[in-house]
Amino acid sequence: MNETTNNDKPPIDFWFDFSSPYGYLLSERIDEVAARYERKVRWHPILLGVVFQSTGSAPLTLQNAPKAAYSLHDFARSARFMGVAYRHPTLFPLPTQNAARAFYWLHGQDCALARRFAHAAYRALFVDNRDISAPDTVLEIAADLGVDRSRLQAALQSPEIKARLKDEVEQAMKAGVFGSPHVIIDGEPFFGADRLPQIEKWLATGGF
Repeated sequence: MNETTNNDKPPIDFWFDFSSPYGYLLSERIDEVAARYERKVRWHPILLGVVFQSTGSAPLTLQNAPKAAYSLHDFARSARFMGVAYRHPTLFPLPTQNAARAFYWLHGQDCALARRFAHAAYRALFVDNRDISAPDTVLEIAADLGVDRSRLQAALQSPEIKARLKDEVEQAMKAGVFGSPHVIIDGEPFFGADRLPQIEKWLATGGF
């Protein structure tokens, strides 16, 4: 993803899965924080299922009962703390390859449109309780943004877009990404939406 900046400051890499509650929360804030420090953000949707297979991990809500219960509580509390609308979806976790493929296809044409789609897809899941694993839902979300439905429908099954998503997942794991959200600034990794204050201080000070 080759978004350019208006200065010589390198972009921030934001790795996330569309089924990640904490990824959703950070997605609502990361661009505005970066902009305050004249940084751009490169968004990279990935598939946590593939990452978890590699690391032997699992979604928080599918781990032990106390951790699952805490996680559900913390998703909502973190949303309130950050001032972000949140409704835990009925289907969770769910596969997100269709949303991720749609993002990369759109990004190849219009970066800003891809970003709008990402926000719309995240909000569809975590605010409107829509099933974004379903291709029809992804197509409807994109169509509402003016995207040609038939062209996107074909793109979701194209070998090129499938390969792009696979490559992004591989690049994420090579970069040390093990969950969502995972942000890398100047080579420094930050994991979790709760690292936003640290991210902002890092951007403000150049490191600590």
